[in-house]
Amino acid sequence: MPSRSPALIGAGQLLVIGFDGTAVSPALSALLTRIQPAGVILFARNIVNAQQTHQLLKDCQARVREPLLTMVDLEGGRVDRFRKVTGPAPSAADVFSTGDRKLFRKHGEIIGRTCRTLGFNADLAPVLDLAFEASRTVMSSRAFSIDPKEVVLYAREFLAGLGAAGVIGAGKHFPGLGEGNLDSHHDLPVIKKPFAKLWKEDLAPYRTMRRELEMVIINHASYPDVTRDNRPASLSRYWITDVLRKKIGYRGLIASDDLEMGGVLKAAPVERAAVEFVRAGGDLCLICHEQPGIEKAFAALTRAIERDRKFRLRGADSIKRIAVFKRKHARLLGIGPPPNEEKVARLSRQLWEFGERVRLQQLSGAAAAGERARA
Repeated sequence: MPSRSPALIGAGQLLVIGFDGTAVSPALSALLTRIQPAGVILFARNIVNAQQTHQLLKDCQARVREPLLTMVDLEGGRVDRFRKVTGPAPSAADVFSTGDRKLFRKHGEIIGRTCRTLGFNADLAPVLDLAFEASRTVMSSRAFSIDPKEVVLYAREFLAGLGAAGVIGAGKHFPGLGEGNLDSHHDLPVIKKPFAKLWKEDLAPYRTMRRELEMVIINHASYPDVTRDNRPASLSRYWITDVLRKKIGYRGLIASDDLEMGGVLKAAPVERAAVEFVRAGGDLCLICHEQPGIEKAFAALTRAIERDRKFRLRGADSIKRIAVFKRKHARLLGIGPPPNEEKVARLSRQLWEFGERVRLQQLSGAAAAGERARA
């Protein structure tokens, strides 16, 4: 393999990439070998069954020298990439409605065990957005309470469950999408809320859990009442460095939401968004689909590292933080043995039983509430 400059190697460690297909194609193999990303993220389009998914992740790792972060979005409910493999997982709102902290933890544990069995070491959950009326049609069952203390209660237990299964979690979507009425996958939500209210409400889970969250995902909404512009939080030094790093004191990894989403592309093409996210203080640029966008972002990051001393220092800080993170979690980052059909069937059964337990507890709670109302 030809030698590469430190800048070229370093730029890849600022990227987590997604791709099409259910196996490593020649084009994907060449991309992984060349850019050496920090991680990969899979979606339902990549997942056929447990054995194929495990092999796909193993083949990705074989082309990258450093241990990969192998990521998936698995919250349960609407966001469930494993539905066709192990059956549906209950949503956060369904589990939270039981009021049972043991079930909150069990939710994270059973999702974590499934992730781990298929070869994933990081789940981009839980959602920490507050369930305000404004975002109800967008967030639906992904958000479940307007009370930050209740969100923290669920999130702590869910993360503990993930951790018990050997999976890293991530809080999202900083600084909060609870007052957003547009879907940032397609549009730029504009959240007109003063900082004092954001600090008291939307930012409270991040403030409370700043030492517990291993990763935080930055959203693509703008907050003009705070920043006096329409720049998305994902490209904002104010939100990422001044608020999250300095004012809140967060020391973990900071990842972008997908930089191919409409909310950020309204502000910048994907390659400029990647550079501006890192320049603002971010660590991991998620680019979840198109190879041309990944190529452009890698090239832009490489140029910025090579030509801009200030950016090179900023990027080096993130690359070091990512390396320390990987050493800290070294025992979690390997791809384990392939899953057999018996283990997958057992997980499916456990997930179904968990879903039934949640459903029955919901029914029991609704019946008790009805009796109280009639009394």
